Amino acid sequence: MSQTVPPRFLFRFAFTAPYLAEFSSKNFPVELPTACVLPSLRDLDGQPDFAELRCGWNETGLAISVSVTGKKQPLKCDPLSPKTSDGVQVWIDTRCTQNVHRATRFCHHFCLLPSGRGVKKREASITQLPLANAKDDVSRTTAAAIQIGSQVTADGYHMCVWFPAEVLQGFDPESHPRLGFYAVVRDAELGEQFLTVGREFPIDFDPSIWQTLELVK
Repeated sequence: MSQTVPPRFLFRFAFTAPYLAEFSSKNFPVELPTACVLPSLRDLDGQPDFAELRCGWNETGLAISVSVTGKKQPLKCDPLSPKTSDGVQVWIDTRCTQNVHRATRFCHHFCLLPSGRGVKKREASITQLPLANAKDDVSRTTAAAIQIGSQVTADGYHMCVWFPAEVLQGFDPESHPRLGFYAVVRDAELGEQFLTVGREFPIDFDPSIWQTLELVK
């Protein structure tokens, strides 16, 4: 029997991101510990996971990693078409404004690809995208300021990203330790894995749909 309302829509989730004292742009990349793993919600709707997301932070920035397994086909990554490529889309709101439906200047949208850049198209890439219907001029930064690295494996990939504090407008963990956060892992072979609800909701631009990431120290 089909479900009118997805089970994940019935709850608002708060995920925790542990404090990473030693993580910085100087020692990137560093493997995020298991304490940084975001919990799976597959038991709510029976959808299998093929990706594992991890998040951690300190005063100098935010770290995110993703590991994908179970692939049999090569990656399909094109930095010129990041939203339709294999990779991860991440939305971050440094003010966690979940009572508004239009993005503010504190909202950010990034596409992270594990390959497709460089002479041999094997290097990871990151693209920042504008948010539709934004009420303010959303902060834009240069991809060069963000560090990203990946390792393609026999059945998937592992990718790690470091967002320095200065590229996330309004990033202030002491005064605002709760971020609005959403992520979608897309794969042409395996499908899409959503943090919570899917594309039947306006996840691309509506901060009220995003969940909460608590920066715990």
